Amino acid sequence: MPLLRLPHTPYLPTSAPALANLLLSLSAARSLPKGQQLHAHLLKSGLLSSPATATRPLSNHLITFYARCGLPLLSRAAFDDSPSPRPAAAWSSLLASLAQNGLPLPAIAAFRSMLLVAVPPSDRSLPSAAKAAAALSSPSLARSLHALALKTPFAEDVFVVSSLVDMYAKSALLAEARRLFDLMPHRNVVSWSTIIYGYAEAGLDADALRLFKMALAELEPPGVNDFTYSCIIRVCSTATLLELGSSIHAHCFKTSFDSSPFVGSSLISLYSKCGLVEEAYELFDQMPDRNIGAWNAILIASAQHGHIHVAFHRFQEMKAAGFSPNFITFLCLLTACSHAGLVDEGKRYFALTSEYGIEPGAQHYAAMVDLLSRAGRITEAVAFIEEMPIEPTESVWGALITGCRIHKDADTAAYAATKLFETGSSSSGAHMLLSNAYAAAGRYADAAQARKAMRDRGVRKETGLSWLETAGKVHTFVSGDRRHPRSDEIYAVLEEVGERMEKAGYVPDTSQVLRDVGGEEKRAAIWYHSERLAIGLGFLVVPEGQPIRVMKNLRVCVDCHTAIKYLSKCTGRAIVLRDNNRFHRFEDGACSCGDYW
Repeated sequence: MPLLRLPHTPYLPTSAPALANLLLSLSAARSLPKGQQLHAHLLKSGLLSSPATATRPLSNHLITFYARCGLPLLSRAAFDDSPSPRPAAAWSSLLASLAQNGLPLPAIAAFRSMLLVAVPPSDRSLPSAAKAAAALSSPSLARSLHALALKTPFAEDVFVVSSLVDMYAKSALLAEARRLFDLMPHRNVVSWSTIIYGYAEAGLDADALRLFKMALAELEPPGVNDFTYSCIIRVCSTATLLELGSSIHAHCFKTSFDSSPFVGSSLISLYSKCGLVEEAYELFDQMPDRNIGAWNAILIASAQHGHIHVAFHRFQEMKAAGFSPNFITFLCLLTACSHAGLVDEGKRYFALTSEYGIEPGAQHYAAMVDLLSRAGRITEAVAFIEEMPIEPTESVWGALITGCRIHKDADTAAYAATKLFETGSSSSGAHMLLSNAYAAAGRYADAAQARKAMRDRGVRKETGLSWLETAGKVHTFVSGDRRHPRSDEIYAVLEEVGERMEKAGYVPDTSQVLRDVGGEEKRAAIWYHSERLAIGLGFLVVPEGQPIRVMKNLRVCVDCHTAIKYLSKCTGRAIVLRDNNRFHRFEDGACSCGDYW
């Protein structure tokens, strides 16, 4: 027997309060069919159009019901069906539905309509309007909304002000966000989480960490929440601060926040990005509750570490668990295919996006171009770009240039660079990719011309950096660096190991040196690249039996990749290197990428 029957059956309550309670229960359960059945009854009975005060909550609950079911347009229809004048609660419910379901422009339009009919903003409507303004990232709108909030009795309400702080941070107005935060007479965990997230998103890791420590000191028990932990772990992940991230993980464990899927997803990314992929796998397997973010985190961890078939298996597990893949899921799968040169599989996953109602974005197209061009199918990659339904972005052309450099197709690289510069790009990476493509093809005059063009445009080359964390300290190096206190020891150990490497058969590959100079000068130019210096320090400070983990902001060059294989073979040490594309684990003269990166 169904819960809800025809309108006049004895199973259905008849009083407005009882119907409101039933609608609240269906809303909490997100029971769409039964809720719509009740909605039909309310329409037939005329209760929704009644001006009686007792029936007013029904419209509000109906708006919220559709919001929780992810149907904001039906929320709007329920609002439109309610009698005028509509109370502030109905407007607040509508605003929340639109703002929380990704419709910021309609939310702002509704907020303006509310003001036009003389309904004053409240502590419920202002946060929803701020959320919509944050999604639009409009500085002028953000300032206008703040000015309006100052004229209301809620100018110091902790939830209203927290939403304004979030709005400013997401509108690229971090200074205003911090100023407003500092002026708050009372701050709660939402306030702290919001400002920490703002600094983390802006890449201001040190400031985010300082704020996190302040939050721990100021907030009374239970203190920070899972969102706060997730934000700060993400900071550690981005900066590859393994020791700090591990200590925060321990704190999460003591407070039981490690069971949160949001914290778990961040921890998976932390350990993966710090080179501890097995720990990431173990953490995922132990998660009591997983969300789509956790599945995507483990997929990208598998892809970046070259465990391609693990990624494919996890994808099948994800679907079996009832999760539907999203935009990020397919990006993870395409990245995995690109790292292994699996063109047919990549095409299959790209085609699969339409079956799940996902419109491929610029990142998906860039991943496909990267896959095709790295596999040497340059002509096919160019044809794919020409058939794209959207305008090719900088990342699309950059992916093509990268493939051209690998396969020494300087002419197509020049074509792609011309197209890229037409987009107005001022990226130093594009210029350097083109210069490297020319150098790889032995066209040194063209390589020099590409570098000159970069200087003429006022574009500066991004400095190559490598770093190693040990004993809570991060040691950073640039190529040829002599500033480290143990610099003499680092150079000495590299020279000593270098002699063994050459006896074992290592021959420097100077094909990517951009200058047409002699062999010894070319060798000197590559021998002390930043990652080798960081590894040299690792030989001195990382205990035997532990991998040496080095991070690099640029792609590892061909010669360094070969040299590190020999370093691992001649020293018996495992070396994990993360460049800006993927992870490489070197052991006994071999790399986990199979020399395909």
